Amino acid sequence: MLMPKKVKYRKSQRGSMNGMAKGGTNVHFGDLGLKSLEGAWITARQIEACRLAMVRTLKRNGKVYIKIFPDKSFTSKGIGTRLGKGKGDVDGWVAVVKPGKVLFEIGGVDPELAKKALNYAATKLPVRTKIVPRYQIGGEY
Repeated sequence: MLMPKKVKYRKSQRGSMNGMAKGGTNVHFGDLGLKSLEGAWITARQIEACRLAMVRTLKRNGKVYIKIFPDKSFTSKGIGTRLGKGKGDVDGWVAVVKPGKVLFEIGGVDPELAKKALNYAATKLPVRTKIVPRYQIGGEY
């Protein structure tokens, strides 16, 4: 499962998901990409489920690029624990995704097969998404 090897601080604050994505909004490596239309936390398990879905659909042809990484920890207190007594233990890792961020890219396969794989991956995610083509310099898509 995806998680950072080392972090400066074990427990992080919640932060905000306001605004659009600052970077990573274009497809650079593959031919087609899956772009988020909403903001959310995407867990390491969800990212892995998407990766598996795409790899199985592509039958190990082509290349899958994962453009997000779960580097933020989230905590939870045990069930039946009363209030107080400090922050809970680290429960998992998430990637903070804002609207406009490209989550995955696929290259080296037929566009129809790539679309099918990206659609299948999109069903595993908690956000609305759209499939976008590679960014062309000096013009629109």
